[in-house]
Amino acid sequence: MHALFPLQTTPMPTPGSDVGGVLAALPDLVPSLAGRIAVTFAIGIGVMALLTRTDRLHGAVPERFPSATWHLLVTLGTMFVAASAGVVIVGVWGLSEELLGVFGRNYGPETVVRLGVSVLFVIGAYTMTGLIRQLVEELVETRSSIGEHESEIAFRVGQVVLYLLALLIILSLWRVNVGGILVGAGFLGIVVGMAARQTLGQLIAGFVLMFSRPFEIGDWIQVGEYEGIVTDITIVNTRVQTFDGEYVMVPNDVISSESLVNRSRKGRLRIEIEVGIDYECDPEEAASVAKQAVSGLEVPMNVPTPQVVLKRLDDSAVVLGVRYWIDNPSARRKWRSQTAVISAVKGALEAEGIKIPFPQRELTGREEAGGLVLAGGEGPGPSRSEEPAPADGSGESES
Repeated sequence: MHALFPLQTTPMPTPGSDVGGVLAALPDLVPSLAGRIAVTFAIGIGVMALLTRTDRLHGAVPERFPSATWHLLVTLGTMFVAASAGVVIVGVWGLSEELLGVFGRNYGPETVVRLGVSVLFVIGAYTMTGLIRQLVEELVETRSSIGEHESEIAFRVGQVVLYLLALLIILSLWRVNVGGILVGAGFLGIVVGMAARQTLGQLIAGFVLMFSRPFEIGDWIQVGEYEGIVTDITIVNTRVQTFDGEYVMVPNDVISSESLVNRSRKGRLRIEIEVGIDYECDPEEAASVAKQAVSGLEVPMNVPTPQVVLKRLDDSAVVLGVRYWIDNPSARRKWRSQTAVISAVKGALEAEGIKIPFPQRELTGREEAGGLVLAGGEGPGPSRSEEPAPADGSGESES
């Protein structure tokens, strides 16, 4: 019976063959180059739109649903959508054979196990990022020297390293030649480094500034010709708001190569104002009057106490240096204190009759003995009244 009517069995399609058939059919659906570019662009825009809304998805936790589970589902779903979009793009451009050659065509129990282990590694990496965040926060609480930006940079670096490690393990699990990828990445890094030396210099300088911490957000700094308040610090540049209200983006490599002055580092700032007094006035008395005037104000700090010193003998005045300190220095406090100190010192000196002179010059002359001496002459030249008369008497006037 079997010999007369042999049984014809058809092989059951495997999931791998179905996936391969679908990917192989994609180039026929989009045969033109313009169509493939349009499809790739549309998929890229869609994936980017999804990635920009992941924060909203993480925040929209359903009621009576564990938040950790929801965050995990959103993360896995986002990764699945991004990976599926990449596979579709590969299929549209006719590169499915290369993709299937890497991951294989037949998916059996071994493939299911690999997929499950890969998902576990992804979940583990996601869980470890939360642990890294907790460790960084505890480190920030115990050490006041670590600021907000340093903690954020440390967390991001640890997160990237953890995800790269998980990716390498997953690729090794799928028998992908990780060594070739690392060699290619090394050559790519060399090429990119040579092509973008300035950008890499800014990145390295940004990391140095993050961990050396010569200034913080809100500090009053001066870098070269730029002076103002630091409003933002990134890996590439630092944004400074000048006292004119302008925002200046200073590259980090410029900051690391220039002389930096941080006027807010110690929480106080010394300011000096020069005032001149007349030479006929007593400088000790003027210094005492100026010091009492500054000590009576509210803006200058009492400790350290204000000081008045004799600085120099100027052309028209004896110059005194009025020195005082302000706390929590800022441009507004500096100008306000200067206005108050100058007004108080001027009023106190005028009340005591101590003159603040204007710039002046005294012109004096002296009479030369024996008259004016001509250049190259041996003595004074004759005056017009002493000129000799001609011998013929023609110089006499006729009456």
